[in-house]
Amino acid sequence: MKKSILILFAIIIIVVIIIFVKYSSYKNEYNTILKEKAEIEEYTENEIYGIELGTLINKVIDKNAKNKVEKDNNDVFISNEQNSIQIEIYMQDNDTTYKMETFYNAGIGQFIQYYGNIKFRCSKIEYHKNTGKIKYLLFEQIVTS
Repeated sequence: MKKSILILFAIIIIVVIIIFVKYSSYKNEYNTILKEKAEIEEYTENEIYGIELGTLINKVIDKNAKNKVEKDNNDVFISNEQNSIQIEIYMQDNDTTYKMETFYNAGIGQFIQYYGNIKFRCSKIEYHKNTGKIKYLLFEQIVTS
């Protein structure tokens, strides 16, 4: 009788520990997602200059590389429905939408040189359905007359 009570008590403690570990893991992952979203969403709330957009492109390229997001034959990151981030930039000067890799591969310094003082606004943001992480951002050039 005493042995069976000890076994039952040990099983209950093990179950409680497993639940606690799972909850802690979930909470840490959730907080990480919120932190990442807040870091990127700070760029999407207001108009930003091209220099800030260049910084964001560098951050997103770095995140995609760290998350081992695959690239296609054109050296463009492929959406993986989990943690990939894509940025497109619509330039009103020539009515063309560019992928972030276009500017990154040509050199962010060159992008900043030409567009550093030009304002952009985020007009579209999408999230991954499975993880809630940011999936896609569309920035549009603001042309002042």
